[in-house]
Amino acid sequence: MNYVTVGSTGVRVSPLCFGTMSFGGDADEDMSGQMYRRVRDAGINFFDCANGYSGGEAERILGKLIAGSRDEVVITSKAYFPTGADTNARGLSRRHLTRALDASLERMGTDRLDFYFVHAFDNDTPIEETVEALDHLRRQGKILYPAVSNWAAWQIATALGVSAREHLARFALVQPMYNLVRRQAEVEILPLARAENLGVIPYSPLGGGLLTGKYGTGKRPGTGRIVENDRYTARYSLDSDYETADRFTAFAADRGVKPATLAVAWIMANPAITAPIIGARNLTQLEDSLDALDVDMTPELREQVSALSPTPPPATDRTETQRGLSD
Repeated sequence: MNYVTVGSTGVRVSPLCFGTMSFGGDADEDMSGQMYRRVRDAGINFFDCANGYSGGEAERILGKLIAGSRDEVVITSKAYFPTGADTNARGLSRRHLTRALDASLERMGTDRLDFYFVHAFDNDTPIEETVEALDHLRRQGKILYPAVSNWAAWQIATALGVSAREHLARFALVQPMYNLVRRQAEVEILPLARAENLGVIPYSPLGGGLLTGKYGTGKRPGTGRIVENDRYTARYSLDSDYETADRFTAFAADRGVKPATLAVAWIMANPAITAPIIGARNLTQLEDSLDALDVDMTPELREQVSALSPTPPPATDRTETQRGLSD
């Protein structure tokens, strides 16, 4: 296993991060344990979680699994979404982040998180309040590094500016959605991460299953997130998504590699990426993603895969500069 460094932290992690969203839900405790042991055997030391996964059950299961090797693994969790009926049991206020973190630490049976993510942007809480709260938690030793998921690039940049101005702990790790059919992160988030030396662990590398070979313009499986979960159904609803899936599946078949394996390997090869987050409901699904570690993703192969889906437009309207034209 060739370990990589998370941004400027000095923390070394495996080039794949294992996501535990299925723990306590799609995967029962026994299957969760089997998958955990499989990825540890493969050399993975990086685990992503959230307090909202299976109502906190994912944190509890992960905590039990890491109990004998806490210092050997790097773990994350997240807060933002409601954790109860109370009006303050949500958001990114100091009040909620403090209480949510204490609850996460108790469920996971640990005294600290390596990375603590704000899980979404809170329009009701000033960025300064959130950044100060995260710095306070870091000073307490309950988190080592603040992190951010599902924020726009301008929001992340604003927070970095506040941290620099006020001498507060800065975001060290970013978690955007990123896969072959959802490449918006390439426009501003990934360039920002490279410029600021932030780690990046993108989620949904398989597009909710769209890039596993089970979907196409006239092809749907009987079960799966996109057909069972309204959120995923809406997220991947464009005809162009399924046209890309068709092209990608055929491309992978021509090269004798499983689509899921190739999809993960394509993300791993992006120089802005620290480690894609892989997840699974069972060991069979897990193996396809783990096989990405063995793919020789040359620059030529990555370019060919990238050409299977539209490249998102640049962040500015000066598209002529992309073609090398001068003023």
